[in-house]
Amino acid sequence: MSDPFASLRLDRQLCFSVYTAAQAFNAAYKPLLDGLGLTYPQYLVMMVLWEEDDLTVSGIGERLSLDSGTLTPLLKRLEAAGFVSRRRDTHDERLVRVTLTEKGRQTRSDAVTVPETMICALGQSLPDLQALKAAVDRITATLRGAEPRQS
Repeated sequence: MSDPFASLRLDRQLCFSVYTAAQAFNAAYKPLLDGLGLTYPQYLVMMVLWEEDDLTVSGIGERLSLDSGTLTPLLKRLEAAGFVSRRRDTHDERLVRVTLTEKGRQTRSDAVTVPETMICALGQSLPDLQALKAAVDRITATLRGAEPRQS
């Protein structure tokens, strides 16, 4: 006899697997980022700025899918720790621009081993991890109703 509620079993939920994987990722990143003085959300902001410095708060928010209400306190903490500086845009005072400080730029060199350390910790081949990332990106894009970003 078939169980009509089988689809509600927690162990069958992709969303729960993704959720617990995110928790496990955060726990695995924590000791690596503690040494840099960063939290995981701060690390994400720093990676955006290491790719392209001097961005607006909204530009950072678009890259990370974060609203300014979430991002502003995070940026204030990064500024207080000396990683970034914030200033009003000279052409449009409604915009706040975020730039790396010398400490923020130096931290990039200190963080360069973090991705490789995480890849090793995952114990999977690089092609398998790339395929998994692509699959998760497709799912995210589908749920958001958009085309996936190219990596």
